[in-house]
Amino acid sequence: MAKHARRDRKFRFLLAAAAAAAVSLPVAAVAATSGTEPPAPAPQVQPRIVGGTEASIKDYPYAVFLTDAKGNQFCGGVLVSSSAVATAAHCAAAVSQADVRVVAGRQQKDGKDGVVARVTRVWTEPGFSDPGKGDDVSVLNLDRQLPYQAVSLPGRSDTSMYATGTKATVVGWGRTSDGGARATSLRSAVVPVVSDSSCLSSYGNYDANSMVCAGYPDGGIDACQGDSGGPLVVGDTLIGIVSWGDGCAKAGKPGVYTRVSTYADDIRAQSQQRGLLW
Repeated sequence: MAKHARRDRKFRFLLAAAAAAAVSLPVAAVAATSGTEPPAPAPQVQPRIVGGTEASIKDYPYAVFLTDAKGNQFCGGVLVSSSAVATAAHCAAAVSQADVRVVAGRQQKDGKDGVVARVTRVWTEPGFSDPGKGDDVSVLNLDRQLPYQAVSLPGRSDTSMYATGTKATVVGWGRTSDGGARATSLRSAVVPVVSDSSCLSSYGNYDANSMVCAGYPDGGIDACQGDSGGPLVVGDTLIGIVSWGDGCAKAGKPGVYTRVSTYADDIRAQSQQRGLLW
């Protein structure tokens, strides 16, 4: 199968809610479907943590989710300072800046607790064009400071957290199975970091500088649609941002995450920018 055709099948555009709100999706996310079922935003990629369990926002206070102006959740994110969120670049591009809302400190998606912030500035890694080519990272500066703990960022020399077999945790509000119902509450799952050589054998377009894979050889546990932009952490250190994958929890097809150590300096610098004076 041609490399580009394979890549188009894989993108984990976790935008089911945004699609329901009539948001235009990238071409890769609206590949043709067959049968009489209504077209899904990304039939090979469904919305929420697969094989995980309910998690407490108190344990992951830096986990946030993104909605459009109507309150439809479409991606995740992670607090990198009191007034900035890191997310996937494809999430930042999915909804206009004026319509994006960042919801922090909320366990249930339909809850009223926590804080809802607007986005005053968006920075996207200049090399980004699509997730399958890497550089899938953005920083959203917010219109207020949030009273929640920010995640820790690694340095370029923090290679131990990327060692094969390292147990990492992915959290999000996406679906729990391919084509399953949308999550209503925060969920988490533990997945091992996959070696670069193994990930390259799964994905011909894998780039070890900008990406990292995590998952089990037999599948079963993975991030999924609606989780894009959310955190992959070791302890409270952010090592990955949910980016793309071939379906959800498939055997031999681990999840692919943005390798945060490559972009940590830029994320730190951009998180200190101000879109609004307090």
